[in-house]
Amino acid sequence: MEHIVVIGSGTMGNGIAHVFAQTGFKVTLVDISEASLVKAVATITSNLDRQIKKGTITEEEKNATLGRLQASANLSEAATTADLVVEAATENLDIKLELFRQLDVLCPAHTILSSNTSSISITKIASVTKRPAQVIGMHFMNPVPVMKLVEIIRGYATSDEVANTVHALSLKLGKTPTVVNDYAGFVSNRILMPMINEAIITLFEGVAGVEEIDTVMKLGMAHPMGPLQLADFIGLDVCLSILHVLHDGFGNPKYYPCPLLTNMVTAGYKGVKSGQGFYDWTSGTKELIVAPQFKK
Repeated sequence: MEHIVVIGSGTMGNGIAHVFAQTGFKVTLVDISEASLVKAVATITSNLDRQIKKGTITEEEKNATLGRLQASANLSEAATTADLVVEAATENLDIKLELFRQLDVLCPAHTILSSNTSSISITKIASVTKRPAQVIGMHFMNPVPVMKLVEIIRGYATSDEVANTVHALSLKLGKTPTVVNDYAGFVSNRILMPMINEAIITLFEGVAGVEEIDTVMKLGMAHPMGPLQLADFIGLDVCLSILHVLHDGFGNPKYYPCPLLTNMVTAGYKGVKSGQGFYDWTSGTKELIVAPQFKK
């Protein structure tokens, strides 16, 4: 396996491209937006510089990594020589299905098609291709260069050979691969999202404030950050989308999104990406500042 194509140059996509290129693979990062590609390469360069300052890589290794990385807005051209595709586009079923229809036509017969989806069914994604045995989930965690887990999701038809190949590849990236079966939310978000939702319900019902809820979970449960801060980092729109997938997938009311979460996303409050969620991220300081609407 030599050529990796990563689709989507956002936070997850550029992190995935970074890790593959640093491990020695030729990587093409694809996005429909040239501006997004420029920003992604700048982000990868900045993150490599941070690694140099920490002493984990050398200047030569940084240059070699960037030398293996190509940015392109031409999916058709990149896909024709891909050995593995990692789709990291927007968490939207219709967008993903259309991408996989295209990839099935564009990619060579041997290409493994994977998705970084955090909740959408791999079996459903695979069903629009003529190679369902070669479709698999590779759910990386954010920030990709730092986090060790890769949640590998086997679709209903995913072959043992493909699962074993992706498992071995994840190990080569320095990650810890964990294989799970294809049910809504997989393992990570099936457990995480109800916790985040319950934290939002606790706020919604006035049991405690933002700072109090996050403090209890950080100091009492040894979580590195509280669930409301984590929701802001993930993106409140993403949390809402995943909860809808869980609710639709299982039909269980325990997965129904809190009305406060729905209202915040509708109003454009999406967390870090929009500048405000449960916290205000526009202050320019690392200090956590509770968003004005939640201050006592």
